[in-house]
Amino acid sequence: MPIRVILADDHTLVRQGVRALLEREGITVVGEAADGQEAQRLVAKEDPDAAIMDISMPLFNGLDAALSLTRTNPRTRLILLTRHNEEQYVAEALRCGVRGYVLKDQAANDLVRAIRDVCSGQVYLSPGVTRAVMEAYVNPEGSKDNLSARERQVLQLIAEGKTTKDIAALIHLSAKTVETHRARLMQKLGIHEIAGLVRYAIRKGMVQP
Repeated sequence: MPIRVILADDHTLVRQGVRALLEREGITVVGEAADGQEAQRLVAKEDPDAAIMDISMPLFNGLDAALSLTRTNPRTRLILLTRHNEEQYVAEALRCGVRGYVLKDQAANDLVRAIRDVCSGQVYLSPGVTRAVMEAYVNPEGSKDNLSARERQVLQLIAEGKTTKDIAALIHLSAKTVETHRARLMQKLGIHEIAGLVRYAIRKGMVQP
């Protein structure tokens, strides 16, 4: 039986290129998503063997989507396909339950192997991220922030420049509830201004600078 995967990337051309690569190798793409929320819905619907996601996606980034999917769909193996090789991204990915980390500039060589490895129970990391792996091992508690999935989503949307009204419409909550989430995450993080939240989100890989 062929391996079944979903692809999540906000760039259509990237998804098309990856789909063509995988289908040539006999891997079945059962769905495509342009953001993290859509990726979650597709995984719940299709129950794929693996989900391949970019880190930088709107509404729900790849790291937070991975963290949520680890809890809700533990059978699906998670692979990040990204341009980021910085320590904070790799270490955070491992803590979020990601089993494969593939750099986009090495995707043609690495991605198919990564999918096959993680679907057989292994972990696959592109070359060049060893230091970040060691950091994650030495400091396993280093990036935990005790935020709920919803608070992290609100944080990402704030960092993307969305207003309270925008956020409420995007994630189907009232403006008052969004304000409550914002107040709670500020309290948990000890940050009391929007600029500080934006800097934190960038440092954690939720959004790009």
